Amino acid sequence: MSMWADWWRVCRGWPGVRDFIRAQRQAKHALVHSLRVRLIAMFVLLALAMASTFMFGMQAALSIGWRDAAKPLVADYIDKLAKEIGDPPDIERARAITQRLPLSVRISGPQINWRSNPDQPDKQHDWKDDEPREAESPRFYVRNTADGHLIQFGVSVQAWHDRPRFIGWITLFTLLVLTTLAYVRVRRMLRPLDDIRAGALRFGAGEFGQAIPVRRSHHPDELGELAATINTMGADIHQMLEAKRTLLLAISHELRSPLTRARLNTELLPETADVQPGRDALLRDLALMRDLVTDLLESERLASPHAALHREAVDVCTLVEDVVCELQTAHATAEADAGPLIDMQLPTALPRLQLDPTRIRLLVRNLLDNALRHSAGASVAPQITVQWTNGQLSIAVRDFGTGVEENQLPNLGQPFFRPDAARTREGGGVGLGLYLCRLVAQAHGGSFAVRNAQPGLVIEIALPAATV
Repeated sequence: MSMWADWWRVCRGWPGVRDFIRAQRQAKHALVHSLRVRLIAMFVLLALAMASTFMFGMQAALSIGWRDAAKPLVADYIDKLAKEIGDPPDIERARAITQRLPLSVRISGPQINWRSNPDQPDKQHDWKDDEPREAESPRFYVRNTADGHLIQFGVSVQAWHDRPRFIGWITLFTLLVLTTLAYVRVRRMLRPLDDIRAGALRFGAGEFGQAIPVRRSHHPDELGELAATINTMGADIHQMLEAKRTLLLAISHELRSPLTRARLNTELLPETADVQPGRDALLRDLALMRDLVTDLLESERLASPHAALHREAVDVCTLVEDVVCELQTAHATAEADAGPLIDMQLPTALPRLQLDPTRIRLLVRNLLDNALRHSAGASVAPQITVQWTNGQLSIAVRDFGTGVEENQLPNLGQPFFRPDAARTREGGGVGLGLYLCRLVAQAHGGSFAVRNAQPGLVIEIALPAATV
């Protein structure tokens, strides 16, 4: 068993065997997952089944009464052929008959033993040497002469040796042509599925400008009706998203003025010992509300398909250092005047890149603020790494907190999503920080990825950027 296993492993390393195995796996995958391949296989099997049923049915139907109908005619014709051969039998006449007709003749007796096809085994003729010559029901293709010779007639198989391959190849070619025509027809019938799939992907990506084409819209089939239904669903979803966006923008704009007035009135309060704690708490809450409104407006601007970036030459390393300094100042306390530590891994030589500095600053600040929030109590400081490779800027921020459950990773970067069920300010923001980071990355044509680092969480941003 081990020898065969070793031999199979060696064979699998050969290029031809690898290609065969790969083709076999692809065919198996297509047969299991492709509707077109399954339909074609069903059509081929159905055609073979119908052809076999027809052939066997006709054979059975013809074999029921053909002997009773054809036996007198064939027997009369065999009598004429036997007379033509003569009594005693003449081999030259028998040979002339076999050359003229697709028949085989065998003459056996006391003086003559001759076969028209001596190189053919007897089983290809319709007789048996060990069969008694005088049976209860003698065969109608056997004739006895007066001098004791036996003449047996049969259908010659020589013609079947000359043309069976040609007929077989013609049959196989016809079957392949029919299968190809069936595949082309099925491919054309199922072509709307490609349009529906592409349209569903566009709708999922938020692109509702191009509807799914409906073939024969005046008289659509089932796939056309499905495409029209999905178009209606996409239009409804687009309308709901636009209504939500309009509502958020309207609420955000309307909230700005009263928030500004409330903050101004709060700052005008006297700074007395009994008023100061409430005044500071109110200012903090108003600042949080202001930031929330600002984030909402910015998220709607970035989520718009017409979001405009104001690109200019940006020194990313200097920008990161400025953001780190701002965060350390903002998080500084009386016990730690320098603020929290942040480990910066910056390249020594980074060219100035064409980016939107305001949005990149927002991205870096949100990433670091999220890392600081989740690194509270950790023994290792958060880390930001900036790399420039092959025209792509990579920004990775890692915290050393508890991390996030694997099933929640795909939801990070969605608006208003937080891993913890309790939505408290002590545990974090409202769930717009990472959402804005994802929108900034996508607006620059980049990517947003999240993974667990054990310990902690790593958020990676990849941005294609041109140098100045």
